[in-house]
Amino acid sequence: MLFACSAGLYAIQSDPEVPATRQIDLAVVDEKADGTCRVRWSDPYEKKTREAQYHCDAGRDDILKAPNYSDSRSYGWESGFMFTEGPDRGDLYDFEASSEEQDFTTSDTLLLLGVLLILIGLVGGNLRALPRVLGVEARLVRRATRLAEAAVWAAEDYARAVDAVRDAGRHGSLDAAPDPELVRSLWVLREAGPQTRRAAADAQDLVNRMRPLLEEAAPAAGLRNRLQAGPTARADAEAAVTELRRLLADAERHGLRERFAQASVDLLRGQDTDRAALAAGTDFERDPDAYRRLLERLAPREAATEPEPLRRRRRRR
Repeated sequence: MLFACSAGLYAIQSDPEVPATRQIDLAVVDEKADGTCRVRWSDPYEKKTREAQYHCDAGRDDILKAPNYSDSRSYGWESGFMFTEGPDRGDLYDFEASSEEQDFTTSDTLLLLGVLLILIGLVGGNLRALPRVLGVEARLVRRATRLAEAAVWAAEDYARAVDAVRDAGRHGSLDAAPDPELVRSLWVLREAGPQTRRAAADAQDLVNRMRPLLEEAAPAAGLRNRLQAGPTARADAEAAVTELRRLLADAERHGLRERFAQASVDLLRGQDTDRAALAAGTDFERDPDAYRRLLERLAPREAATEPEPLRRRRRRR
């Protein structure tokens, strides 16, 4: 609005009503370097030669200036406009002096106020957005997400291996004719070792703790989310980020991500059914009692002690 008012005032002040004039030749009697000069011209209305101060074009060619101009009186030459109507008829119309007399103070003031308001808006808006921008912890949220994914994979793989044992146990047994599928499923858990069971339990516990924190920390995952979140969501995100930072520090100190990855690798070794069946059969013949004890521990009546399967299934890599 201030810019529009300034432009309107400038247009009004810079376009004054100019009386009728016509162009005439001027003899430059004296001229200074800045263009200030004294000129003579013939006034056809008063029938005489007149002389007055004028603003000559200082940048015109030197051949038009004295003493280079071919004038017998050693005068220079300039072109000007003379009033042809009104009380000033016969006088010179000095464009340079008319421009200097125009007052653009109000227009310039409005323009400067408009620029000042824009600067205040830019600085104030950036200062207001600064706390939001400073709360972005995209790298930390990504690290926490990767750790949670590794924990989900480990817990899912262990739960899948336990489910395989229970499914096979409902259709077979380890009596006189051991069921090959049940033996192979038990062998996978025996090969993975008790540390895998502990890693899966830790993974399930970590997932249960990190899932709500990751949801609350969503505004801190990126600049756009941070700017779009409300004050309450930003406060919750800051608290969640603080807790995630603590969990990540504990996980790095105990090497949880490496443990989860190793547990997944150990549990996936039974994917090769033929080789696993041969190895499982040999190991079962060597120590069948260990297989029976493991099956008894994983029986449905004690299944509540095992980590529950997660709903989201892992995509095979």
